[in-house]
Parts: sequence; structure tokens; C-alpha cells
Amino acid sequence: MWQAISHQLSEVLDKPFKIIEKEPLEGGDINECYCIGDGNDRYFLKLNDREQLMIFETEAESLHVLNEADCIQVPEFIHLGTCRDKSFLVLNYLPTKVLDNDAAYTLGQELARLHSWGEQAEYGFDWDNYIGLTPQPNKWRRRWCRFFAEQRIAWQLQICQEKGIDLGNIDTITSRVIDLLMHHQPKPSLLHGDLWHGNTAVTVTGPIIFDPASYWGDRECDIAMTELFGGFPPTFYEGYQSVWPLDEGYQERKELYNLYHVLNHCNLFGGSYIAQAEHSIEKLGLLK
Repeated sequence: MWQAISHQLSEVLDKPFKIIEKEPLEGGDINECYCIGDGNDRYFLKLNDREQLMIFETEAESLHVLNEADCIQVPEFIHLGTCRDKSFLVLNYLPTKVLDNDAAYTLGQELARLHSWGEQAEYGFDWDNYIGLTPQPNKWRRRWCRFFAEQRIAWQLQICQEKGIDLGNIDTITSRVIDLLMHHQPKPSLLHGDLWHGNTAVTVTGPIIFDPASYWGDRECDIAMTELFGGFPPTFYEGYQSVWPLDEGYQERKELYNLYHVLNHCNLFGGSYIAQAEHSIEKLGLLK
């Protein structure tokens, strides 16, 4: 496997690249991650089963669009490939540290600029992608309430139901979500899509975000998720607000937007996330 990866990288880089160092890195719950090097250059490698190639393909597409926006640092795509029973994604390697207060403030400012970048009339993406290991549909829709209700909440509830997790009548919950968002039609923003603190860091060249699940949607979805799993430093929100203050009603919409990620964790991990989803559905009044 390592010889095949070396060979492919040699062709892509147009120079010999023989892997002589393979340092395992923390990479979450989904992929094996390594820092690989030939003694001169180093790269970041994500490795998974061959059938997971499409997940890497869609991640590469998200990184391409985020790089095009040029508002916030994301990893540089190097190569996507397969070898025998594995698929892999190669990115540039940058040593990172956890966000400090100054970097968090800068990240907030840069995220606000990303959210204001570009002109898009509808919500969605040119291709479906993944949130973790879960397929994420992104069919274009003109109405935000329908996009979020149907392609985020209803989609996750359907997967839950297929796994034997009954969280209530899907049609009732979907209709209620549409009602709650009926009068909220925000500017479509390019989102990271999976913005928890584990997908951010700071490098020598400033803050960086990675592992995106991008689409065009309500910017509040990114901000809401930053508050879901541990939260970001207060300076992050100060930085964001200094560039583009959040709209009135964000605090009411926040839990609804985070229900999507809680439902996804139900599908990926089960356990306590099922009770958390039930609590959110009840608190939001989605079964009334």
C-alpha cells in the first residue's frame, strides 16, 4: 500500500517521493490519518476503505470551493487515489495548535467574510456530499424552510427510522420545521457545514478550518454548530459580530439547526444522542 501511494505521489508531484516516515495523527472517528514524508517534504494523508472514495471526492470538491472563496485558510488538495483495498486523500501538511483567543477572533472575522462572499440565489450545492459517514443531499431549493426541513431534518429522521430509531411522525415534524422557518429567508452563504472545534486549528499562517461538508445555506447553521460540542472561545463570536452581526432570532433558531447534527450523531453513534434528539424535538415543539 505505502509503495503504491509513493508511486502515485511521485507522478503527481513530478519528482521521486518515497515514504520513509509515517506518523499516525489523531483524525476523529472516521479515517486513519498520517503525516507522511520523504525526508524533505511532508503531507497529510487520510486513509479509509476503498468504498469510501466518494467521501474523499466530495471533501476535495468542498475544499476547492472554499479555496476559491479565498476568505479563510483550508488545506490544499494534493491528490486523491486508491490502492488495492484502500482509498486516500493527500493534503498539504501544516503543524497546528488549538485556537487561542487571538486566532479565534481572526477566525470569526474570516468566517463572516466567507459567509458574505459570493452571490447565490438558491440553497444547496452542485453535488451531494457527506456529513461524517452520512450522505448529505443538496438539491437546489429556492425556499430555505423547505431545503432545511426536507433535506436536513426529514432526511436524518428517515435514516433514523430505517435503523429502528423512532423519534416521531416524520411528516408532522417536517411540516412544523417549515412553519418555524417560513418567514426566515436569509442570504445563501457558503458554509463549512461541519464546524465544530475539532475541525479548526491555528497554524503559523493563521487559523485554518478542515473536514468540510459544504453547501449554500443559512450562515447561522455554521455558528450554531460552533456552540454544540464544547463551543469556541468568546473572542470567536466577537470577531464574527465585528464583521457581520447575527440576525435577530438566531437564539431561537440555534437549537433547530443543531438538531440536524444531533440526529446525525443518532445515526452514527446511537446511545445518549437518541435521548438528546428526543429532548430537542420536544423542546422545539416539533410534534405539535
